[in-house]
Amino acid sequence: MSATLVELPIDHFRLLGVSPSAETESVLRTLQLRLDRCPDQGFTHEVLMQRAELLRLSADLLSDAARRQDYESTLLKLSREHPEETAGLEMPSSREVAGLMLLWEAHAPHETFQLTRQVLQPPQAPALGSGRESDLALLAALSCRDAARQDQDQRRYESAAGLLTEGLQLLQRMGKLPDQRRRLETDLEQLTPYRILDLLSRDLAEQSARQEGLVMLETFVQNRGGLEGGAAEFTTSGMDQGSFELFFQQIRRFLTVQEQVDLYGRWERLGSSDASFLSVMALAAAGFSQRKPERVQDARGKLQALVLVGLDLNPMLGCMDLLLGDVERALEHVHASPDVELQEWLENHPSDDLAALFDYCRSWLGRDVLPGYRDVDAQVVDLEAWFADRDVQAYVERLERKEGRSPLTPDPPAATDADTDWNFGNLPPLGLDPEGTMPLSLGDAEPFSEDSGNLGEEETRGRGLRRMIPVAWTNLKLRRPSLSRLSMSRLSMSRLSMSRLSLPQLSLSRLSVKRHSLIESRRSVLIGSGVVAVLMVVGFSLVGLRREAQQETASSPTATPTADALSSDALSSQPKATLKQETPKANALMAPLDVKTPSEVQLQALLQAWLDLKATALLQEGGTESLAEVARPVLVGRVRDQQAALSRDGLVQKVQASITSIQTVSSTPSRIEVRAQLTYRDQTMNDQGEVVDETPAGNLPVTYILGRDPDGWRLQAYIPG
Repeated sequence: MSATLVELPIDHFRLLGVSPSAETESVLRTLQLRLDRCPDQGFTHEVLMQRAELLRLSADLLSDAARRQDYESTLLKLSREHPEETAGLEMPSSREVAGLMLLWEAHAPHETFQLTRQVLQPPQAPALGSGRESDLALLAALSCRDAARQDQDQRRYESAAGLLTEGLQLLQRMGKLPDQRRRLETDLEQLTPYRILDLLSRDLAEQSARQEGLVMLETFVQNRGGLEGGAAEFTTSGMDQGSFELFFQQIRRFLTVQEQVDLYGRWERLGSSDASFLSVMALAAAGFSQRKPERVQDARGKLQALVLVGLDLNPMLGCMDLLLGDVERALEHVHASPDVELQEWLENHPSDDLAALFDYCRSWLGRDVLPGYRDVDAQVVDLEAWFADRDVQAYVERLERKEGRSPLTPDPPAATDADTDWNFGNLPPLGLDPEGTMPLSLGDAEPFSEDSGNLGEEETRGRGLRRMIPVAWTNLKLRRPSLSRLSMSRLSMSRLSMSRLSLPQLSLSRLSVKRHSLIESRRSVLIGSGVVAVLMVVGFSLVGLRREAQQETASSPTATPTADALSSDALSSQPKATLKQETPKANALMAPLDVKTPSEVQLQALLQAWLDLKATALLQEGGTESLAEVARPVLVGRVRDQQAALSRDGLVQKVQASITSIQTVSSTPSRIEVRAQLTYRDQTMNDQGEVVDETPAGNLPVTYILGRDPDGWRLQAYIPG
């Protein structure tokens, strides 16, 4: 009776590991190398001998000219008749394990694992305790790990997790290889953060995947002892506290505000102090973004009940009181803050206390409260729309009656064309790059720099691993070094750098020394008769200042600029056309860099083209179409959003950025990381050519990451610092 034949999806060339064009000498040399380098993971001597026999059979066929010609003709015929199928080899079932081993060595772990699983299932299952069973179990474990690693490299995290789970279940059922089971368990645990990111970063319409990701996140946090990590230095996933905090900052960007409110509420009930504070911020963000003042009231109550030793909560309570229409209590809280820097800023503010409080609250919302939620727009903080909302008005009136407050009803100032909707900076989207930056490194965090707020648009995206932490949180100064970065926003808002808190007001103060005598604004809060209208005073008074400044500039003689960099005031008085002439022109690179291994000169040209084309777009002198040739869609979309935001506000941004040096950090066929030094400066100007914001000239280190697309290299991410 003839032996049973089995077919494996591999041909003689792949089995031996040679090219179809290999000469006889190369075939024999490869055979000897394969025989000398046997797998040493613990296979039995019997299966290793069968492996050597199969290798010799393939080498004999490929070394015989006539037999090889017939075999190659057969392969060509099969490829023509069945172009979608893979040529296979038939062999006796007695050599099946050796054939599967060679299939695994040929870098086909997925096929190896699935075929091995089938052989281990009844009725094909080998005898218990036999060498065949031992070899198949080991091969299943090894091929499972390799297949999962391939899926992880391709960012198919759920597929990788499924393979590891199947491998574990198979080995547990067989009761074999405890060491290999522990390795599979460790791989599966270390994959958990990436699985969570994968599931939660999907479209909101994929509800089943999102729910699975939320459950996995909650279980992951609970298993590691909460947000604070318990007493253990390392968790079972191998992620220490610093790495976890960075990971969690990525996760926040993919969670809606309601999802975060629910999660923090549950973790708070389990005793997490970090979750208590994050719950306050999430409730405030939900309340303001959804025009639900009752949620702001809940946030205020929670904040007041927190016991945070060494932290000044007065400024945050003052901001919440303002949102709830209680101006007197808001001012009391702000003035009760012991922070000297805050009190100096309030004293030096160009307008009155109410205008300063509005500026402070707007900055707090835009930098600390609203960023970090998938469904909340943190770019525009419209306090006027908040107080004009009917639900807000009705709720504030109910609070007045309940608390016995007296509404303030001064006459409102006359309406002007002043723009009171200050732009406090474009907060960049952080965390994962859907174009291919995952998986991200989750190593130790670097210390925070207090100078981060002085950086330009590209450098504010963080340094190293800090790119996963919201920019707003890096602007805060630590009072206590032991505080977790998860609760960084606990820090007093009074510790915000005063030079960055209210940029428009501080820059305009240079226009005239008469500012304090010219601004006679009134506290204008209209609360009562079913209407609550809080009318801003800062913007109304700035129109007169701007006009006076323009008159003073027009009447003064024109000075000849020196070779030094022009000041903001000098630049603001130049015509817009003159500024446009100084804009760097886009590099002529209009096609992707399509070389296998680009030189540093070519990489520098590509990156300079990105900077030049981006500068042209932000100056409103061109579109973003050309950017698609040098950068991936996510970065192009980011520039398009910046351009639209500037255009909507009647602004342009003049960026001067030039790469001075470049050094390759790492290079693979699909990814290149380079370290560049560049000079950077930007100015934001209105339609009159006035500078309303600027970043002084300076040197900046930036790490750029490029990815290989089918038609060439493109920029996929950059990490300043």
